[in-house]
Amino acid sequence: MAIKKVLLLGGGGYVGTYIANRLAQLDIELTIPTRRRERSKALIIQPNIEMPEANIHCEKTLLELMQGQDAVINLVGVLHSRDVQFPYSKDFGAAHVELPKKIVAACKAAGVRRLVHMSALGADPKAPSEYLASKGEGEAIVKAAQGDLDVTIFRPSVIFGLNDAFLNMFASVLRLTPIFPLGFGHARFQPVWAADVADAFVESLSDASTIGQTYDLVGPKVYTLRELVDYTKELVGSNATIIPLPEGLAYLQAGLMWLAPKPMMSPDNLRSMQVDNIAGANAKMPPNWKPTALEAIAPTYIAHNTPKGKLDTFRYRAGR
Repeated sequence: MAIKKVLLLGGGGYVGTYIANRLAQLDIELTIPTRRRERSKALIIQPNIEMPEANIHCEKTLLELMQGQDAVINLVGVLHSRDVQFPYSKDFGAAHVELPKKIVAACKAAGVRRLVHMSALGADPKAPSEYLASKGEGEAIVKAAQGDLDVTIFRPSVIFGLNDAFLNMFASVLRLTPIFPLGFGHARFQPVWAADVADAFVESLSDASTIGQTYDLVGPKVYTLRELVDYTKELVGSNATIIPLPEGLAYLQAGLMWLAPKPMMSPDNLRSMQVDNIAGANAKMPPNWKPTALEAIAPTYIAHNTPKGKLDTFRYRAGR
């Protein structure tokens, strides 16, 4: 069946904006529920995007939103919770476990078969962090719906790109401070470009071979956290001294940062780092997956205000 109408849950978020723009370019009609329309002005102005103010956690509202849709994409996720409860708090449970249950039920009730779901690399109900444990349970719920629904699941590594909350976080600190205390510098990641993630989601809608599949989305190279911070330091031209922290001090630092109104880090984030955020030996990638190198993109938005960054930007645009 041709996909002409899509309900995009979490479409006002970082990756959601990439996906929404790509789907809009394909003349697909999008419904993107939001709590506050004024926060998504860039999407509102597009003619084939509707952004009703709605509470997607309400089962009745969710069912109403699904009427007439050809597919549902679920991107909803949270990185932090003010509570700590194992295996996960109510905040993580509501976003990553209860909402997928409601989505599956609403899809069945509304007759919407196609469901594409964002999980996370390392998601596992037995994972050490609340984030990964709740993501793992949500993934299992969606996977169990295969057969009744046509399901595809994506598990991205940490996502980078313009306006990301990853490399930009490092850059903002490195620009301001002469000292950068770093915990868990040994943690490993396989960062993936937001645009590549968006392409995978969009292409899966028209590719029947992706139904029933779970794919890891990773970049072409593995880095330690220390290597990523060192690279960002080079891009911004910082002279900051990076000081490795022992585990105890790393958790103390994360705990203090967690108290901020908009936390950059939390103890649960560190617990997630106990699991390497990289593709395993048996990982399955999407058809025709050719991820873009971090070094091809990061200079265009991290170092744009330095001579080296400007040169790298010109080289990237010229395809060099």
